[in-house]
Order: sequence, then structure tokens, then C-alpha cells
Amino acid sequence: MTVIRSWLYVPGDRPDRIAKALAGPADAVVVDLEDAVAVAAKEDARRTVLTTLAEGAEFFVRVNAPATPAGEADVSALATAEAKPAGVRVPKAEDPAELRRVADALGVPVYPILESALGVENALALATAHPLVAGISLGEADLAADLRVAGGGDSTALTWPRSRVVVAARAAGLPSPVQSVWTAVRDLDGLRTSTEAGRRAGFFGRSVIHPSQIPVVHEVCAPDPAETAWASELLGRLASSGDAAWIDDHGQFVDAAVVARAQWVLALAGSKEKHVEEGTHS
Repeated sequence: MTVIRSWLYVPGDRPDRIAKALAGPADAVVVDLEDAVAVAAKEDARRTVLTTLAEGAEFFVRVNAPATPAGEADVSALATAEAKPAGVRVPKAEDPAELRRVADALGVPVYPILESALGVENALALATAHPLVAGISLGEADLAADLRVAGGGDSTALTWPRSRVVVAARAAGLPSPVQSVWTAVRDLDGLRTSTEAGRRAGFFGRSVIHPSQIPVVHEVCAPDPAETAWASELLGRLASSGDAAWIDDHGQFVDAAVVARAQWVLALAGSKEKHVEEGTHS
């Protein structure tokens, strides 16, 4: 299992930046057709995406909101293209029926972004709208504006929506949500603190808007060596004894929930090793 830690956004109308991003250290590149592209440049950005896909590049695309003319054009262009993106991030997600329409049209994994009060209220319905829904996340800047609360940084005003999307994702059997963008690009210490808090709150991985943010996100998402050793030891005992529950050598009760946690830690550790190996050979 390859676990995505960093999702690097790059403007769809900048082929030079797209090329650099694809050759860089991000686990996933998201070519943006929405907020990063001016209205006058939407068509050029769309053509660039189609050309880059046809060249064999693998990346995700953030389309415009599907209910808008630009979003309809994005979905139509991707639906008829021979080469498909790895997945599509769908902004302003509120309506499960609309999300189903996008998923049916594209046939690739879709990732709704919840950016309004209605989107948050419909979190579970969106997470379960279609088998191709592969993850849900928040768009915190737009959400804060819609809620009329103070946004930015680690505003406590968004604590409840964050918890709501974490619970909805896991209730739907989806991966932990990807954390929203940290917009203070030069504040790497703030990024680290925020990402650590996000991990404790149930998020995993982060959308980023500058390559300098990637190493910090990767470091925070890396499993602690002691935790990896604990997980390996625990699963080793499970394999040898077959016990359903027991008290470990540290006096801690171990049951199915703890085993599931250990399996996740080792999957993450294995994914980290895979990323390192791929980087070494690239």
C-alpha cells in the first residue's frame, strides 16, 4: 500500500511548474483548474492538462465546481480524453447526486472537498455517494468564509467541522482526511505544529502549495521508530500465538482495535520505505 503524504497543487496554466512538480518530491501532484487559474486562462489550462495526460504523466486534477460552466467543461473534457488522471478533486462538494454524476462520467477516483456549511452537514452522504469516492477533505478558507468565522492557521472555530470530516471519512471506510493547505508558505515551524496537531486529530497527509513545505509534511507523517518497533512486536506475537486479546509486556491491554492500529503503523512504515527507494532510483 502506497500512502500519500503530500499533495502538491500547481496551476494548470503553468506547464513549466507542472513539469517541475512532476519531477519533484511530492507524493502526489494536483494540477489545479480552479482557484489557481484566472477565468481568462481556464481553456488554456484545460488543454495543458489534456496534453500532459496524453504524454503519459500521472497526476490528479482539481476541476472547477461541477455545477459551474467551467466545471462542466472540465468534466466533459476529462470524460472524453483517452488518458485519464489518477483521480479528481471536486471542490464545493455539497450534493451527493452531483458527485455521483461526476464519478460516473469520469470513472476515476473522486475526492470531494467540503467548503461550505452544507458540505460539512452532508459529509457522510458525500463520503458514501459512490464507490469511486476515495477520500474527503475540507477546504478551510472557503469554509471559514461561509461560516463567517475567523479562519487561517489553526483557528479553533473549525474544530467541529474538522472532527466531523474525520468521523465521516472513517465511518465510510475511507482513509483519514488530507489536511487543508497551510497558506503561510514561509512559516515552516507553523506548518509543522499545525500538521502535528492535525495528525493527533485524525488527519493524515497535507495539501501543499510550495515545494518547501513537502519535507516538513513528510517528516511529520513518518512513523516514530519506537512505534514501528512496537507494532512489529505486537503483530509478531499475534501471528505466533493467535491470541484475540492479551496484556503486553508493558502492561497494556491489546485487542482488535490495537491490532488495527499496529497494522496501520506498519503499512505507513512500509510505504515510507517504498517512497525512499523510489526517490533513490529516480
